Amino acid sequence: MAALPQSMTYIAHGDGGGPEVLVPATTPLPQPKPDEVLIRVLAAGVNRPDVAQRKGEYPPPPGASPILGLEVAGEVVAAGPEAAPWKLGDRVCALTNGGGYAEYCVAPAAQCLPWPRGYDAIRAAALPETFFTVWANLFGHGRLAAGETVLVHGGTSGIGVTAIQLAKAFGARVFATAGSAEKCRACLDLGADAAINYREQDFAEEVKRLTGGKLADVVLDMVGAAYFQRNLRCLAMDGRLVLIAFLGGHEVEKADLRPIMLRRLTVTGSTMRPRTTAQKGAIAAALREKVWPLLDEGRCAPPIFKVFPLREAAAAHALMESSAHIGKIVLKVAD
Repeated sequence: MAALPQSMTYIAHGDGGGPEVLVPATTPLPQPKPDEVLIRVLAAGVNRPDVAQRKGEYPPPPGASPILGLEVAGEVVAAGPEAAPWKLGDRVCALTNGGGYAEYCVAPAAQCLPWPRGYDAIRAAALPETFFTVWANLFGHGRLAAGETVLVHGGTSGIGVTAIQLAKAFGARVFATAGSAEKCRACLDLGADAAINYREQDFAEEVKRLTGGKLADVVLDMVGAAYFQRNLRCLAMDGRLVLIAFLGGHEVEKADLRPIMLRRLTVTGSTMRPRTTAQKGAIAAALREKVWPLLDEGRCAPPIFKVFPLREAAAAHALMESSAHIGKIVLKVAD
């Protein structure tokens, strides 16, 4: 393997602001810790948390790289002494703690997974952030089981397309919300049993109608306050509301909490980034056992909406904020 360079190109975001603050810059290569690998990045996924960090609303945890980017795919070019089983030359995708928008990135070995069979770097880079998040929240905190009904908000987002496909693969009935007829069709194409246009329909009433009044067992929500009361209306006895973002605000000014008691509802949620390496590693191990065989079979593949060169990260963020995409946005870093 060729000698590593001393410096690399990455995308800086300065003091934060709009997408235009994202510009290429140069910095020294990061050095892996004993339990980390250094990855030559071929592709990096773009996610909502990247946008929040760029705006100054989602700071990295202590010790993490300040560079944007939470998921990459590439080749292992260096490994710490405790980074088994990975070795030089392995092709991995990784949930990083930061640093993905760069030519090289470090990641804990426990947070790396092999490329699924037949995948290239673009598709592999689109996996970690959404698959870790959906598995931990929908199947972990949400306890979704075969035969249950789940409502997935934002069905055409990166999280949404993953949640629809995994929920169907594991035997659930899936409803999804989206903001246009085109996006609703995309949800159905991904396997949703029904798609609800939230601009034209009351999703709580639709869930009631579609289930004959039985309602949903789980709601996966990234909107937050604006949907809170209606989400409670969607849930059946012992239902679970799982919150993963607050695109519609995080403060509920007025709410009727009686449904939580009367129907024994659980309201829960989580963020991924502050979890420990051991916790993320446990999620990675579960994904490799339960989900990676599906990907190897060609099922549950992430739909790629658009690929941008690394230097055009600003355009990728502008697209993300427009919500015009269906599926994943990816940065191509190298061939």
